[in-house]
Formats: sequence, C-alpha cells, structure tokens
Amino acid sequence: MLQHPKVKGPGVGLLGFSKGGDLCLSMASFLKGITATVLINSCVANAISPLHYKDMFIPSLGSDPGKLVVTESGVLIFLDVWDNPLEELNYQSIIPLERAQGPFLFLVGLDDHNWNSEFYARIASERLQAHGKDRPQIIYYPGTGHCIEPPYFPLCRASVHTVLGQAILHGGEPKAQSRAQVDAWQEIQTFFHKHLNGKKSVPSSKM
Repeated sequence: MLQHPKVKGPGVGLLGFSKGGDLCLSMASFLKGITATVLINSCVANAISPLHYKDMFIPSLGSDPGKLVVTESGVLIFLDVWDNPLEELNYQSIIPLERAQGPFLFLVGLDDHNWNSEFYARIASERLQAHGKDRPQIIYYPGTGHCIEPPYFPLCRASVHTVLGQAILHGGEPKAQSRAQVDAWQEIQTFFHKHLNGKKSVPSSKM
C-alpha cells in the first residue's frame, strides 16, 4: 500500500466500520506501517469467521442465534447474539491490539443494535492500558445507531443484510444521528491529520 502513488507515507491510516473494524484491528496488530486506526462501531474480537495470517490463527467470537430478536415488523436485532469476548471460551478471539504501532480512535453509537460497541471499546481500552499502552481516544454518541456515515447522509435505521438477505435493525434517532455524523467526520479528519501529517486541526464542518 505504501507503494501506491496516492499514499503519501511514511505511515498508513485505517478506517473500519462494523466487521471492517475488527479487520482493521487485525491489520494494525499484525502489519507494519499502520500508524493510525479509526474504528466505527466495531468489535474488539474477531467476529463471524476465523482469521488466518501466516502461522497465526484467531478463532471467531461465539454466538447464540437463540438470542436473536425479531420485531413485529420482521426486522432482526443482533445485539444480544454475540458472546462475551472476556469469557474463557471466547478469550482467544480477542484481537491482540496491544501489538499495534499506532494510536486508536473508537467512535461509538450508544444506540447501536448490532454490536455492544460501548463494551467492546472499553475492553480495548483496558487491554491496551494493561499492556502499558496509551489509552485510546473513545467518543460516545448518544442516540446514535450502528451506521455512522459521512455528514448529511440520511439515517440508516435498518437495512437488508448482504449476507443474510434479511432486514436488520441498526438503531439511531434522526437528530442525534445527524449531529453525530457531522462531529465524527471532523474527529476522523483531525485524528488522521494529527497522526499521519502532524497537523493538529482541520477546518470544521458546519451543520
């Protein structure tokens, strides 16, 4: 990636959302040259399928389909399906993010109906500090669901899951979500400019 003509270097920043977030955590933990990572409503454990890289193997986080909730309108809620990563049977699924070279920014929607994103961010913070690393930056957004998108995108409260082929509930309230997306966009740019370019601020977005 560092050889790509549009990558300035010397480091690379990662931005991951949902399942893409735990993939970014794994990349930051095992690949060199990753100097800043942003996670949007992501799991701190390897979710959905096992991860293989060279001689490394991380099992997938366990789940209990029996805890799936179906609303009156037939929309699925996955929040309680995932097992606790801190339990003994699932502990090996936690990504060793303490191996990462750069800092982390976690953006957490407190009305996320897909992941327990607040809990996962707290696990990440405690794990990093337990290994002598800096506490990650965590920003919490009340009334905000799973899909924190760029500013002025409409609220995606529910959508059809590509793999499942069924509608799943993401959560979020229109006003809170809109404000969160404007703020998150600003925070992401500030974080990357600081850790990739050495700049402390960028022009603010206006609502």
